[in-house]
Amino acid sequence: DKVIGKLTMDLQERGINFSVIYTAERPSRISRRTDVVWELRRQLMATEEEDSLSYPPLNVTTGNDICILFYAGNFSLRANNSVFMDLTNVTFVTRNVDISSSECSESNTTLSLKYTEPVNGISSLEIRFLMTNKFYGGSARNWSTLDSVEIVQDGEKFAKFNVSVISAPAEYSFHCQLVGTSNLYPARLIPSNDEAKNWDVFISRFQIQGFNIENNQFSYASDCTGFFTPGIWMGLVTSILLLWILTYGIHMIMQLTTNNRFDDPKGPALSVPQTE
Repeated sequence: DKVIGKLTMDLQERGINFSVIYTAERPSRISRRTDVVWELRRQLMATEEEDSLSYPPLNVTTGNDICILFYAGNFSLRANNSVFMDLTNVTFVTRNVDISSSECSESNTTLSLKYTEPVNGISSLEIRFLMTNKFYGGSARNWSTLDSVEIVQDGEKFAKFNVSVISAPAEYSFHCQLVGTSNLYPARLIPSNDEAKNWDVFISRFQIQGFNIENNQFSYASDCTGFFTPGIWMGLVTSILLLWILTYGIHMIMQLTTNNRFDDPKGPALSVPQTE
């Protein structure tokens, strides 16, 4: 409720006319901290299982400040439909990952994850998340966007993926329940070269922030799930169809008329001219 109040107050101060639809499924902006579970769920109406952080997010620092935060519940890859790599533990638990090549600036951020022999047959693997921070005149604010993901195997094989639907206001982090190469995921990694077609990527409970990190923790997250889910669209279309049927029925009833003349059995027969 505090998040909803803060958002509406911000829109009112900017003089923006808006309408809000509360779905009560989950907030579109969630808080992920390193020491507490999510506190912004609607506990009585949500049916999702509780999500607690069993490990803190991966962070990249410049000096004494954290400039990149990255978290995933499951971080897995598959090469050539055969070699499977689960990088969750080495990335977030044991931290057996080299992030020294990561770069941070006000406009561009690169998260570089380097692994040494993640599986047999692969001597080195580097995964890069490239993010930008740009000003957009249409919304009159800065937005952070994950533009692409790159995978470099053994320093030679280069795979690049374009990214869809991963953006958020620069003051917020981005969260999505499923991110990967599958067409069924809300946020997709789209292969942009032939080498990328040999990789399958699966990331669950994905959250990343590369700009404007305060207090060394994630800001409120802009979720990849919008207000108009497929269920809402189905409900709207069904309601419109039923309303149209009701309107048509009322219109036809209003067109009914009764006879203005009636036959009297005691009098002469009623004559109705052909013109009537």
